[in-house]
Amino acid sequence: MSRDEPRDLDLQLVAGEWPSGLTGEMVISAPHPRTFGGPHPFFGEGVVHRLSLQPGTHGAAPGTFAWRHALIDSPSARLRAARPDVFDATVVGVQSPYGLLNAANTAPLPWGDRLFCTWDVGRPVEVDPLSLRFLGDVGHRDQWNVFEFAPQPLLPMVTSTAHPVIDPDRDVMWTVNTLLGQLEVVRWDGEGPVERWPVEGGVVPQSVHTITQTRDRLIIGDCAFKVEPQVIFGGERSEPTNHDAPLYLIRKDVIEATPPGTPVPADVFRIAPEINHYYAVYDDSDGVRVLFEHTENADLAMVQGENDLDLLGRPCDPALRGLYGLPMSPDRTSIVGFDPDTGKVEHYAEQVDAERLWTRQLNAMDWSTEGMSHPTLHHTVHQGWRPEGATQKMLALYAERVDRGAWPGEETAPLVVSSRRDDLSVTATWELALDDFPTSPIFVPRGVGDDPARSRHAGTDPGGHDGWIVVPIGNDAGFRVEVFDAAAVGRGPVATLSGGGVTLPLVLHAAWMPRAVAAPEHPRLRFADELGRVGELPDDLADVARQVADDLDQGAPLPA
Repeated sequence: MSRDEPRDLDLQLVAGEWPSGLTGEMVISAPHPRTFGGPHPFFGEGVVHRLSLQPGTHGAAPGTFAWRHALIDSPSARLRAARPDVFDATVVGVQSPYGLLNAANTAPLPWGDRLFCTWDVGRPVEVDPLSLRFLGDVGHRDQWNVFEFAPQPLLPMVTSTAHPVIDPDRDVMWTVNTLLGQLEVVRWDGEGPVERWPVEGGVVPQSVHTITQTRDRLIIGDCAFKVEPQVIFGGERSEPTNHDAPLYLIRKDVIEATPPGTPVPADVFRIAPEINHYYAVYDDSDGVRVLFEHTENADLAMVQGENDLDLLGRPCDPALRGLYGLPMSPDRTSIVGFDPDTGKVEHYAEQVDAERLWTRQLNAMDWSTEGMSHPTLHHTVHQGWRPEGATQKMLALYAERVDRGAWPGEETAPLVVSSRRDDLSVTATWELALDDFPTSPIFVPRGVGDDPARSRHAGTDPGGHDGWIVVPIGNDAGFRVEVFDAAAVGRGPVATLSGGGVTLPLVLHAAWMPRAVAAPEHPRLRFADELGRVGELPDDLADVARQVADDLDQGAPLPA
């Protein structure tokens, strides 16, 4: 696992021919690699990478492609840069007298020409798509339910989700806020205060990593990231993640007809096995249908330690120290329908292939309104059977749930896979090298913007089949970016970009934007407006906080 510092590059086309219609920007969220050596990679400060898909743009030399990055210069990052001595990486995030560092490192969320970066334990933050500079947090801290288990005068711990959604019909952001398991729905109009509604009976036993939506409903599930109380104080995990979990369906019109702060009802179902990412068909005129990417017998909250052994009893590779636990069972994907009126659940399709599909990383789909309303193809990358990616400690915890007979006889190669969205049948696969580490792919539509009757992100034939799949691939010999025809992934890449031998640190989710321009003007929260409790700090730390607020107001760069 590369620990190289992120850097700006001009990528070279080294194979194939760049498609003439492939345009826009790939944006990627990542934790800064200095987090490795700490308790968990998910706690590293947020970095944004941006790959421009048109050669010679955004400062790249003619014929090359701009790969640019920036550490998000948020109040958290600036305070830590000024006083690193008071920040301490723990099993529940990076703590300090200021509060909890908001890593904002997990997923980019485009909203028109605006760009937000998210994390499960912090407010979404806005960055400028062009400069990648920090612009502001979403909602004043006093508008959120803050989990203040220790003093947090300036940096609040907000348990939210890494995957809010933008409502294309209402032009709002929907997300969540949980506190000690109580689920609340959150709505934000893009510039005013956030509004919250408790969900009647809404209890989250573990966490909320994803929410999804139809035209009429929000769908919120408990996700398989478990932190037991004793772990916070240095103890060991005693239980695996929950095998099944509650799933809440909440009508948007009921939320809007209810004053904020007043509980709203939900239809409650259960889903199994464990889930992490899930995606509803936006058009719910024929019922609610959701694709679930299960994380069966994986454990994102457990990491490799210094003396751990892997699944085959070998000492864990020091390069993987701090990496989260990879799956001990083959990938499982399902499509499930829910009828809120009758409580009926219908399982439409399931995909499991113990010979080929292991260690699903992430996915690519058409995120346009038209594409989400009538999806055709779902594209995934799978890293292969990786026994070095989980530990004997994990195996002991999950012993009764893991079928060791399903393990392949040897490691298997990573794959890029296309599956139909109606029955999950595999339509195409492409095998990568055994030492490749494919990361988050994106779908780029063909002919975007050609039809003014379609939404801004839609191509000429929405759904996920008419366009390209762009996949960054890590490798110890240097990372590369491969481009596939979305309708013919099995033919292999049509174009390959090279980083010239530079390795790629761990990256997480990616998204596509039609363009990168300076963020439009909106009222935004100033860090200076959140200094009401600065007097609780020692004078030297309070002075640093005031200076950070001044620097942000003046647009001063983050100190190197």
